[in-house]
Amino acid sequence: MATESRHIAQSIARPAGEVYAFVSQPANVPAWAAGLGSSVAEVGEGEWFAESPMGPVRIAFAPTNEYGVVDHDVMLPTGDVVHNPMRVIPDGADACEVVFTVRRLAGMSDEEFDRDAGQVAADLTRLREILEGDERRG
Repeated sequence: MATESRHIAQSIARPAGEVYAFVSQPANVPAWAAGLGSSVAEVGEGEWFAESPMGPVRIAFAPTNEYGVVDHDVMLPTGDVVHNPMRVIPDGADACEVVFTVRRLAGMSDEEFDRDAGQVAADLTRLREILEGDERRG
């Protein structure tokens, strides 16, 4: 059975490679993805954990790649794993679009799905603000 999805996109006036380098580093997650966790720590080699409102969650990013794929799996405290598709898509030499696919989880109400999509949109806006700095205001 197909899962309902929403694709949340944000244009960023920075080169795709620069954006990819930032978002693909688990240590940067707290700066731009408040919904995922307030702090991230590497426990062992390549094992990243975030402190989330649900308790500690494990984050596993796709291996470094040249295609802008920043998919990541989040293992919840329950042991359930949520796969999060994410892409950084070049838009010319100096800009890109970041696309995050929000999937409706089993049993999720319309309100919860809307809230998740809204949180992702806010996270991507924060990502743009961080990476563009003061350039949008000047």
